[in-house]
Amino acid sequence: MSVKRRGLGTNLDALIPTSLTLKGEEVAQQNEVSIDAISPNPRQPRTVFDEDALRELMESIKEVGLLQPPVVRETSSGRYELIMGERRFRAAKAAGLTSIPVIIRQTSDNDLLRDALIENIHRSQLNALEEAAAYTQLLSDFNCTHEELAQRLGKSRPHITNTMRLLNLPATVQRKVAAGVLSAGHARALLGLTDEAQIEHLANRIVAEGLSVRATEELVASGFAGGKTKRKSTPRHAPQMTEIAERLSDYFDTRVHVQSGKSKGKIVIEFSGGDDLERLLALLEQQGRM
Repeated sequence: MSVKRRGLGTNLDALIPTSLTLKGEEVAQQNEVSIDAISPNPRQPRTVFDEDALRELMESIKEVGLLQPPVVRETSSGRYELIMGERRFRAAKAAGLTSIPVIIRQTSDNDLLRDALIENIHRSQLNALEEAAAYTQLLSDFNCTHEELAQRLGKSRPHITNTMRLLNLPATVQRKVAAGVLSAGHARALLGLTDEAQIEHLANRIVAEGLSVRATEELVASGFAGGKTKRKSTPRHAPQMTEIAERLSDYFDTRVHVQSGKSKGKIVIEFSGGDDLERLLALLEQQGRM
Protein backbone atom coordinates (compact mmCIF):
# COMPACT_ATOMS: atom_id res chain seq x y z
CA MET A 1 0.00 0.00 0.00
CA SER A 2 1.46 3.37 -0.99
CA VAL A 3 0.13 5.20 2.03
CA LYS A 4 1.70 7.31 4.73
CA ARG A 5 0.83 7.53 8.37
CA ARG A 6 0.06 10.81 10.09
CA GLY A 7 -1.30 11.64 13.52
CA LEU A 8 -4.70 13.29 13.79
CA GLY A 9 -3.77 15.58 16.64
CA THR A 10 -1.32 15.98 19.45
CA ASN A 11 -1.69 12.42 20.69
CA LEU A 12 -4.06 10.58 18.37
CA ASP A 13 -1.17 8.42 17.16
CA ALA A 14 -1.55 6.77 20.56
CA LEU A 15 -5.31 6.38 20.05
CA ILE A 16 -4.99 4.67 16.68
CA PRO A 17 -1.47 3.23 16.27
CA THR A 18 -0.21 1.83 12.95
CA SER A 19 -1.57 -1.57 13.93
CA LEU A 20 -4.63 -1.73 16.16
CA THR A 21 -4.87 -5.03 18.00
CA LEU A 22 -7.13 -6.57 20.62
CA LYS A 23 -5.93 -9.61 22.58
CA GLY A 24 -3.19 -10.16 20.02
CA GLU A 25 -5.52 -10.00 17.01
CA GLU A 26 -5.09 -7.21 14.48
CA VAL A 27 -8.43 -5.54 13.84
CA ALA A 28 -7.42 -2.35 12.00
CA GLN A 29 -4.63 -0.09 10.78
CA GLN A 30 -4.39 3.68 10.70
CA ASN A 31 -3.03 5.26 7.53
CA GLU A 32 -3.45 8.35 5.44
CA VAL A 33 -4.73 7.67 1.93
CA SER A 34 -5.69 9.68 -1.11
CA ILE A 35 -9.27 10.82 -0.89
CA ASP A 36 -9.75 9.85 -4.54
CA ALA A 37 -8.86 6.26 -3.64
CA ILE A 38 -11.98 5.98 -1.45
CA SER A 39 -15.34 5.01 -2.93
CA PRO A 40 -18.64 5.71 -1.11
CA ASN A 41 -20.46 2.78 0.41
CA PRO A 42 -23.06 1.60 -2.16
CA ARG A 43 -25.11 0.15 0.70
CA GLN A 44 -25.26 3.45 2.59
CA PRO A 45 -28.92 3.69 3.74
CA ARG A 46 -28.66 7.43 4.32
CA THR A 47 -29.18 9.42 1.13
CA VAL A 48 -30.04 12.90 2.47
CA PHE A 49 -27.48 14.93 4.41
CA ASP A 50 -28.16 18.28 6.06
CA GLU A 51 -26.33 20.85 3.91
CA ASP A 52 -25.89 23.36 6.75
CA ALA A 53 -24.44 20.69 9.05
CA LEU A 54 -22.09 19.53 6.28
CA ARG A 55 -20.97 23.12 5.72
CA GLU A 56 -20.26 23.58 9.42
CA LEU A 57 -18.28 20.33 9.51
CA MET A 58 -16.33 21.40 6.41
CA GLU A 59 -15.36 24.71 8.05
CA SER A 60 -14.33 22.86 11.22
CA ILE A 61 -12.13 20.51 9.19
CA LYS A 62 -10.49 23.50 7.48
CA GLU A 63 -9.74 25.09 10.86
CA VAL A 64 -8.93 22.12 13.09
CA GLY A 65 -8.41 19.16 10.77
CA LEU A 66 -10.20 15.83 10.55
CA LEU A 67 -10.29 14.64 14.16
CA GLN A 68 -12.49 11.60 13.52
CA PRO A 69 -11.13 9.29 10.80
CA PRO A 70 -13.67 7.43 8.66
CA VAL A 71 -13.55 3.62 8.67
CA VAL A 72 -12.80 1.92 5.34
CA ARG A 73 -12.01 -1.52 3.96
CA GLU A 74 -9.47 -2.28 1.25
CA THR A 75 -11.16 -3.57 -1.93
CA SER A 76 -8.00 -3.89 -4.03
CA SER A 77 -4.43 -2.65 -3.90
CA GLY A 78 -4.61 1.06 -3.09
CA ARG A 79 -8.43 1.21 -3.34
CA TYR A 80 -10.86 1.49 -0.41
CA GLU A 81 -14.58 1.45 0.26
CA LEU A 82 -16.13 3.63 2.92
CA ILE A 83 -17.80 1.75 5.77
CA MET A 84 -18.46 4.43 8.40
CA GLY A 85 -18.19 8.21 8.39
CA GLU A 86 -19.75 9.39 5.12
CA ARG A 87 -20.50 12.87 6.53
CA ARG A 88 -16.83 13.29 7.46
CA PHE A 89 -15.75 11.95 4.08
CA ARG A 90 -18.03 14.35 2.18
CA ALA A 91 -17.06 17.33 4.33
CA ALA A 92 -13.33 16.56 3.94
CA LYS A 93 -13.76 16.38 0.17
CA ALA A 94 -15.66 19.69 0.15
CA ALA A 95 -12.90 21.22 2.28
CA GLY A 96 -10.45 20.46 -0.53
CA LEU A 97 -8.41 17.79 1.27
CA THR A 98 -6.50 15.53 -1.10
CA SER A 99 -5.69 12.87 1.51
CA ILE A 100 -7.27 11.96 4.82
CA PRO A 101 -6.48 9.69 7.78
CA VAL A 102 -8.60 6.54 7.87
CA ILE A 103 -9.03 3.40 9.95
CA ILE A 104 -8.54 0.46 7.59
CA ARG A 105 -10.58 -2.39 9.02
CA GLN A 106 -9.04 -5.85 9.02
CA THR A 107 -12.05 -7.63 10.53
CA SER A 108 -15.74 -7.76 9.68
CA ASP A 109 -16.61 -7.79 13.40
CA ASN A 110 -17.78 -4.28 14.34
CA ASP A 111 -17.88 -5.15 18.03
CA LEU A 112 -14.23 -6.21 17.93
CA LEU A 113 -13.15 -2.96 16.28
CA ARG A 114 -15.23 -0.92 18.72
CA ASP A 115 -13.75 -2.71 21.73
CA ALA A 116 -10.22 -2.21 20.41
CA LEU A 117 -10.82 1.54 20.03
CA ILE A 118 -12.27 1.77 23.53
CA GLU A 119 -9.25 -0.05 24.94
CA ASN A 120 -6.93 2.36 23.13
CA ILE A 121 -8.79 5.42 24.44
CA HIS A 122 -8.46 3.97 27.93
CA ARG A 123 -4.69 3.69 27.55
CA SER A 124 -4.01 6.94 25.68
CA GLN A 125 -3.20 10.40 27.00
CA LEU A 126 -5.48 12.51 24.80
CA ASN A 127 -6.17 16.21 25.02
CA ALA A 128 -9.78 17.17 25.69
CA LEU A 129 -10.64 17.80 22.04
CA GLU A 130 -9.17 14.48 20.87
CA GLU A 131 -11.05 12.77 23.68
CA ALA A 132 -14.30 14.41 22.56
CA ALA A 133 -13.70 13.34 18.96
CA ALA A 134 -12.98 9.77 20.03
CA TYR A 135 -16.18 9.57 22.10
CA THR A 136 -18.23 11.03 19.25
CA GLN A 137 -16.81 8.56 16.75
CA LEU A 138 -17.62 5.58 18.94
CA LEU A 139 -21.17 6.80 19.53
CA SER A 140 -21.89 7.55 15.87
CA ASP A 141 -20.04 4.69 14.16
CA PHE A 142 -20.61 1.85 16.61
CA ASN A 143 -23.87 2.82 18.31
CA CYS A 144 -22.21 2.95 21.73
CA THR A 145 -24.11 4.53 24.60
CA HIS A 146 -22.82 7.16 27.01
CA GLU A 147 -23.33 4.66 29.81
CA GLU A 148 -21.29 1.95 28.08
CA LEU A 149 -18.37 4.32 27.45
CA ALA A 150 -18.52 5.59 31.02
CA GLN A 151 -18.38 2.06 32.44
CA ARG A 152 -15.63 0.85 30.11
CA LEU A 153 -13.45 3.94 30.63
CA GLY A 154 -14.06 4.35 34.35
CA LYS A 155 -15.50 7.84 33.89
CA SER A 156 -18.84 9.39 34.79
CA ARG A 157 -21.57 9.70 32.20
CA PRO A 158 -21.68 13.52 32.58
CA HIS A 159 -17.93 13.59 31.85
CA ILE A 160 -18.53 11.80 28.54
CA THR A 161 -21.39 14.13 27.60
CA ASN A 162 -19.71 17.35 28.69
CA THR A 163 -16.45 16.46 26.96
CA MET A 164 -18.30 15.83 23.69
CA ARG A 165 -19.89 19.27 23.98
CA LEU A 166 -16.43 20.79 23.40
CA LEU A 167 -16.91 20.01 19.70
CA ASN A 168 -19.68 22.67 19.71
CA LEU A 169 -17.11 25.41 20.40
CA PRO A 170 -16.05 27.67 17.50
CA ALA A 171 -13.26 26.17 15.42
CA THR A 172 -10.78 28.87 16.47
CA VAL A 173 -11.37 27.98 20.12
CA GLN A 174 -11.16 24.24 19.41
CA ARG A 175 -7.75 24.90 17.87
CA LYS A 176 -6.58 26.54 21.11
CA VAL A 177 -7.78 23.53 23.10
CA ALA A 178 -6.03 21.10 20.72
CA ALA A 179 -2.80 23.11 21.02
CA GLY A 180 -3.01 23.08 24.81
CA VAL A 181 -3.34 26.87 25.05
CA LEU A 182 -6.78 26.49 26.66
CA SER A 183 -7.44 23.81 29.26
CA ALA A 184 -10.49 21.55 29.25
CA GLY A 185 -11.77 23.46 32.30
CA HIS A 186 -11.58 26.75 30.42
CA ALA A 187 -13.30 25.20 27.42
CA ARG A 188 -16.16 23.79 29.51
CA ALA A 189 -16.65 27.17 31.16
CA LEU A 190 -16.88 28.83 27.73
CA LEU A 191 -19.78 26.52 26.84
CA GLY A 192 -21.87 28.61 29.26
CA LEU A 193 -21.95 31.31 26.56
CA THR A 194 -24.13 31.01 23.48
CA ASP A 195 -22.79 33.83 21.32
CA GLU A 196 -19.88 32.67 19.16
CA ALA A 197 -18.23 36.10 19.07
CA GLN A 198 -18.33 36.32 22.87
CA ILE A 199 -16.83 32.84 23.19
CA GLU A 200 -13.96 33.74 20.86
CA HIS A 201 -13.41 37.09 22.61
CA LEU A 202 -13.28 35.54 26.05
CA ALA A 203 -11.02 32.72 24.82
CA ASN A 204 -8.56 35.32 23.55
CA ARG A 205 -8.79 37.15 26.86
CA ILE A 206 -8.07 33.95 28.81
CA VAL A 207 -4.88 33.46 26.81
CA ALA A 208 -3.81 37.12 26.94
CA GLU A 209 -4.49 37.65 30.66
CA GLY A 210 -3.83 34.15 31.94
CA LEU A 211 -7.31 33.92 33.52
CA SER A 212 -7.93 30.95 35.78
CA VAL A 213 -10.79 28.53 35.23
CA ARG A 214 -12.58 29.96 38.28
CA ALA A 215 -12.22 33.53 36.97
CA THR A 216 -13.56 32.39 33.59
CA GLU A 217 -16.56 30.69 35.23
CA GLU A 218 -17.30 33.87 37.20
CA LEU A 219 -17.17 36.00 34.06
CA VAL A 220 -19.53 33.64 32.24
CA ALA A 221 -21.92 33.40 35.23
CA SER A 222 -22.02 37.19 35.65
CA GLY A 223 -23.15 37.77 32.06
CA PHE A 224 -19.91 38.34 30.17
CA ALA A 225 -20.45 40.62 27.19
CA GLY A 226 -17.71 42.08 25.08
CA GLY A 227 -15.14 41.89 27.84
CA LYS A 228 -17.39 43.54 30.43
CA THR A 229 -19.47 41.99 33.15
CA LYS A 230 -23.02 42.80 34.10
CA ARG A 231 -23.21 43.65 37.77
CA LYS A 232 -25.87 41.75 39.67
CA SER A 233 -27.33 42.73 42.98
CA THR A 234 -27.25 39.19 44.35
CA PRO A 235 -25.64 38.85 47.76
CA ARG A 236 -22.22 37.26 48.16
CA HIS A 237 -22.18 33.58 49.00
CA ALA A 238 -21.30 32.91 52.60
CA PRO A 239 -18.34 30.53 52.98
CA GLN A 240 -20.62 27.78 54.25
CA MET A 241 -22.82 28.12 51.14
CA THR A 242 -19.79 27.63 48.92
CA GLU A 243 -18.81 24.53 50.87
CA ILE A 244 -22.34 23.14 50.61
CA ALA A 245 -22.37 23.80 46.85
CA GLU A 246 -19.08 21.94 46.48
CA ARG A 247 -20.36 18.97 48.48
CA LEU A 248 -23.52 18.81 46.39
CA SER A 249 -21.46 19.09 43.20
CA ASP A 250 -19.34 16.14 44.30
CA TYR A 251 -22.42 14.07 45.15
CA PHE A 252 -24.34 14.81 41.94
CA ASP A 253 -21.21 14.83 39.75
CA THR A 254 -22.29 18.11 38.13
CA ARG A 255 -22.18 21.82 38.89
CA VAL A 256 -24.51 22.95 41.70
CA HIS A 257 -25.24 26.55 42.70
CA VAL A 258 -26.54 27.45 46.17
CA GLN A 259 -28.03 30.93 46.50
CA SER A 260 -29.08 32.26 49.88
CA GLY A 261 -31.15 35.39 50.56
CA LYS A 262 -32.47 36.98 53.74
CA SER A 263 -35.47 34.71 54.14
CA LYS A 264 -35.12 32.03 51.48
CA GLY A 265 -32.71 30.53 48.98
CA LYS A 266 -32.51 28.12 46.11
CA ILE A 267 -30.36 25.27 44.80
CA VAL A 268 -29.70 25.05 41.06
CA ILE A 269 -28.47 21.67 39.74
CA GLU A 270 -27.15 21.68 36.17
CA PHE A 271 -27.69 18.75 33.80
CA SER A 272 -26.43 18.06 30.28
CA GLY A 273 -29.30 16.22 28.62
CA GLY A 274 -32.15 13.80 29.11
CA ASP A 275 -29.97 10.89 30.24
CA ASP A 276 -28.17 13.08 32.76
CA LEU A 277 -31.48 14.40 34.10
CA GLU A 278 -32.71 10.83 34.60
CA ARG A 279 -29.50 10.05 36.51
CA LEU A 280 -30.05 13.05 38.81
CA LEU A 281 -33.69 12.11 39.40
CA ALA A 282 -32.59 8.59 40.37
CA LEU A 283 -30.14 10.03 42.90
CA LEU A 284 -32.82 12.32 44.37
CA GLU A 285 -35.33 9.46 44.59
CA GLN A 286 -32.70 7.31 46.28
CA GLN A 287 -32.18 10.00 48.91
CA GLY A 288 -35.96 10.30 49.38
CA ARG A 289 -36.19 6.59 50.26
CA MET A 290 -33.49 6.82 52.94
